[in-house]
Order: sequence, then structure tokens, then C-alpha cells
Amino acid sequence: MSDRLSILNGPQREAVTTLSGPLLVLAGAGTGKTRVITYRMAELIRSGVAPDRILSVTFTNKAAKEMLERTRHLLGGGMRQRPWISTFHSLCVNVLRSDIEVLGYPKKFTILDRGDQESLARGVLRDIRVTESSLRPGDLLSIISKWKSVGIRPDRAKDAAEDDKEFLAAMAYRKYQAKLKSTGGVDFDDLLLLTNELFNNFPEILERHQQRFDHVQVDEYQDTNGTQFELIEALVREHQNICVVGDDDQSIYGWRGAEVRHILGFANYFPGAKTVRLEDNYRCTDEILNLANTLVRHNRERHSKTLRATKKAKDPVRFQEYEDEQIEAEMIVREIKFYIQQKGIPARDFCILFRTNEQPRVFEQELRKAGVPYLLMGSQSFYDRKEIKDVLCYLRVLSSPADEAALLRVINTPPRGIGDASVEKVLTRAVKSGKPFFETVSIALKEGDITAKAATALQNFEQVMARFRRKFDEQPKQMTNLVRELIEAVDYNAEIERQYKEPHQQLARQASLDEFINSIELFAEQHQKPELSEFLSTVALEGKEDEPDKEKQAQEDAVKLMTLHSAKGLEFPRVYMVGMEEGILPHKRSVDGTEDNIAEERRLCYVGVTRAQNNLTLTRAASRVKWGKRRQTVPSRFLKEMRGKNAAESTGEEE
Repeated sequence: MSDRLSILNGPQREAVTTLSGPLLVLAGAGTGKTRVITYRMAELIRSGVAPDRILSVTFTNKAAKEMLERTRHLLGGGMRQRPWISTFHSLCVNVLRSDIEVLGYPKKFTILDRGDQESLARGVLRDIRVTESSLRPGDLLSIISKWKSVGIRPDRAKDAAEDDKEFLAAMAYRKYQAKLKSTGGVDFDDLLLLTNELFNNFPEILERHQQRFDHVQVDEYQDTNGTQFELIEALVREHQNICVVGDDDQSIYGWRGAEVRHILGFANYFPGAKTVRLEDNYRCTDEILNLANTLVRHNRERHSKTLRATKKAKDPVRFQEYEDEQIEAEMIVREIKFYIQQKGIPARDFCILFRTNEQPRVFEQELRKAGVPYLLMGSQSFYDRKEIKDVLCYLRVLSSPADEAALLRVINTPPRGIGDASVEKVLTRAVKSGKPFFETVSIALKEGDITAKAATALQNFEQVMARFRRKFDEQPKQMTNLVRELIEAVDYNAEIERQYKEPHQQLARQASLDEFINSIELFAEQHQKPELSEFLSTVALEGKEDEPDKEKQAQEDAVKLMTLHSAKGLEFPRVYMVGMEEGILPHKRSVDGTEDNIAEERRLCYVGVTRAQNNLTLTRAASRVKWGKRRQTVPSRFLKEMRGKNAAESTGEEE
């Protein structure tokens, strides 16, 4: 055994030294998954594979950056080239930037964020006269996203519709997609869908991208959806050098399109695949793992594996029942306060996990009352702040004048005497005539649709935008200074002062803009020829894929409150899983659904249990207020299942 691999256990070493052919690494919770991925990449490079011939795909930008840094460290910083480490969406943007024009989109396409998508969806529903009581914009986007994740196009949507709401969505989908394309825009699902369309319809484009990589790795493989699977399968079709790492027992994102069958059927999709199981858990005590193993075995469709603990429990897992949800919160908070104040245990060691977003309210109330510091995880993304979204929309209008969603957000921000009614009339005329928005302003004025004052304000705004568009084209290296100039030219500080009356609030918003300008400076430094469209793509992906830094938040000295979904990938010394009742965990939607739905809820419970390093407490309320009335609850079936009872027994009263 070489010294450099001495840190690895037997199965980890086997995975790291298997360098060709299809490889499935089943990495149970806390078994050193990231270590295996990075060590294997380093071994490929040491074996003579050129770094830039390796593609490693992850689900977040943060994971991609961490993977690159770890690989660099293992190789002693001597990497002249770097492996291609990216998210699925970043990989697709790279492909589309070079080839999307054959699909009828502009090379400088715009990636819409969620707010822009909702505006577009609202307009589409209005156009086809569907009221929000029949189908809300958010529901339309969810249905379209579900269809796109499995490759269903607008022309097949009616056949896929399962109820009246989806039938309305099928009517709207075609118009939504046409409107996206006409404005040179794509949504996040399109990035994957259009890349697959390129690969399916243009064999020469697929071949060119296949020849870029000799080895492909995929992290968190259990979370892949249909279009992501198609994309990866196409890239490795010729050489079959694919290594996927994941855990079917932690597949908890079926509601957003992830298909556990990809990891369950890996050997069917890639014949001759080797499977390596990582089962030594370095996180949890033996008592916690015994419960987790016993629970997840109730799922029939799974890869056989049993996690083994590397540390013994000092305390047993506790099962607590309280009279109601108020007492549940009071008693847990009282206990946490005692441990912090009397035992000197840091607040950061404690985590309260819940299934639904409504549950934390009563815990927050009790933590505030007790003076215990806490943090509700999953706070607002930097790119969701109003001032950042506004400035980004200005930049999007500069990059893509046809981007109506961005234009409508900033055309009167800050107010410049352009009323909503005037904008609506010009926009309607533009849509009917098929002409750009500003080309129809003079016609709208002549026809009496808008006043001379509104027309002048619109024309002045257009002139400012045209001036800055020329500047960005002529002086790309001055991107940072030009953004500063733009903010001054449109007097955006007036908007901050209008929106926020307190001086400290204004300073905080201006500090956000400063931070945003710093990010532009960093982008410009990293690119020899910085382009505005490329910067906007980078930001759009970061806003989508870089959720708040969970690891950083977890280190703050405060009790953490978070959903079970948010907790994946984290660990805490002391965990409380609350609301262990039928209808909460498993969720009511799953109880009323199929066995597959229950299986995913069981995996979610398994994820929660395996977040606990040393101490785990599972609690429930005997009664809870639902729909305005106090009702008796039924213990979660998972409480009995993890203690060795079968599923049929487990919805009765707890022993």
C-alpha cells in the first residue's frame, strides 16, 4: 500500500484505485464520500490522465470549489492544468454558449431567475385567460419543471397531463416556451433540456463534447433526474469510464425530479459495472446507527448495505412523548438551556430538525423567551436581495435588449414618471407588431396610447441604456467602473432612500451593492476578456446553485433549526427530531400516496437520524392543533420501525 493512500480504509482504497470502466461507489452517511472522489481524481492524474480530460460533476458550486481545492492539495499544488469540475448547469451553459445558435437561440442568451419566470408565467396565464384561482403562476412553473426534468416537451404535455390543472398547464407551456425563446431567454431546466436536444439532434456536436473527456465522475448520483442522466450517459457512451458516488438511502428529492432508479439500476444502464460499498461510519454512535439501519431496511427497493459505527454510545437514544406541541417546544428548549448554562455545552452543538416549515414557529418563540441564541437555517440568498436583483436587471437589459422581464423590473426603478399603464400599452403594441419595445414608443405616442411626458421619459431611459451598452462593448476591461457609473447615472441611491427610511438600513443596502461590485472586480480579474453576458450567466447559476453556506452557518454559536431536507450533508453532536407523528413524518401527502412516497419519507427520516453524532432525541406531541381544533395524533410508523417493529404494526399507539 502506498503511503499516500494509507489514510483510506479498504473499500475507500478499492474505489480510489479503480480507474477505468463503470464504477458505483455506494457511500453511506458519514463514510467519507468526498475524500474518495478527490483521492480518485488525484490518482487518475498521477496515473497519467491529463487533468483537463477529467470531468467531475456536482450539484452545487460550493462542492465544486471544495473538490478542486482538495485535489490541488493532494497533488501538492503542482497542477498546471485543472480538471473540469462543475455543476450540471454550469457544464450545460458551457456547451450551449458554443452551440445554442443551431437551436434558434442567441449566443448571448439570458438565464431567467425565479422572479422573472413567475412574471412570465403570470403574463402567459393572462394571455390564455386562465385565472390564478384555476392555476397559480408558481404551480404552472412547478408542473413545467416536472415535465422538463423527464424530457417532456410542449407538444407532448397534453398527453402527460394527469388532471385539469395539468391540462391548463399544458396549454400554457407552449406559450411560455415560445415567449422565453422570443426574448432570447432560457430557464434552469432548459439548460439541461436544450443540451440534450443538441446531443440528440446533432451527432457532430455530441461527438465533439464526448472527445473532451476521458473520465467522468458524478457526485450525489442518487439526486439525478431524467435529463441529467441522459446528459451523462451520452458523454460516456463511447468509453464507459464513469464513476458515480451516492447513497440510495439518502435519495430525498423525488419531489423535484430526482429518480432513485438511476442509482438502483446503475449496473443495468452500464453493464459490467463494479460496485464498492463504503459502510464504515465515522459520524454516529453504534446506538444511533442501529436505529438507522433497522429503519431503512423497511424499504424494499434499495442496495443492500449496513453502516458500521466506529464509536460506542455513551448515552442511549431517547424517545419522548409530550402532551402537546407547546409543551414539546417548552421542554426541549428548557433542556437545551440547561445544557448550555449549567453544563457549558456550546449552543452550536444543538440542532432541532423538523419536517415542515410551519413547525419551527413555536420553537423560535420559546428560544427567544429563554434568551437562547438560535439560527433558522436557509436564509435569503445574496442574489435575492432587491437592490442586487435591480442592478442585475439593468445589466441584463444592456446585455440583451429583448429581455422584457428585466426591462419591466427597472424601467421605473427608481421612479422616472413612467406609469404602469403606459408600459402595458407600449408592451401590448410591441407584442402585437413583433417589434422591440422601444421601437413602438413613438407609434404609441402618435396613436394617443401614452402621453408626451411618458414618451419622453421612455426615450430618455432608452438613450441611457444605449449609451452604456456601447461603453460595455467598447471597454469590457472597465466592467467594474462602468457598473459604478451606471448605478450613479440611474440614481439608484434614490431608490434605496425611497425604500428604506432608516440610515442603518440604507447603509446595509449600499454595502450589498459594494459587495456586488467586488464580485464583478473578481470576475474581471479572472477573465482575460470579461464579457457581461458571461458574468450574468455565472451570477444566475450561483443564485440558483449556491444556497446559503450551510457549513459556515452551522459553525455559528447558536442552536440550529432546520428542515430535514436542509440538514442533508450536515452533522451535529446533539439532535432533536420533533413532530414524529403520522401526517407530519411521514407527511400527509405521502400517507395518502403510494408506497414509493412512503419510502422517500422513510429515507428522509433516515437522513435526520444520521445527522446526530453523539446524542439523538426523537419527540412527538400526543395532541396538536390542526385546522383550528385540537386533535389527538398517531405516532409516526417510523418510531416503531426503527425499534424493530414491522410496518403493519407501526401505526398503532406507541408502547
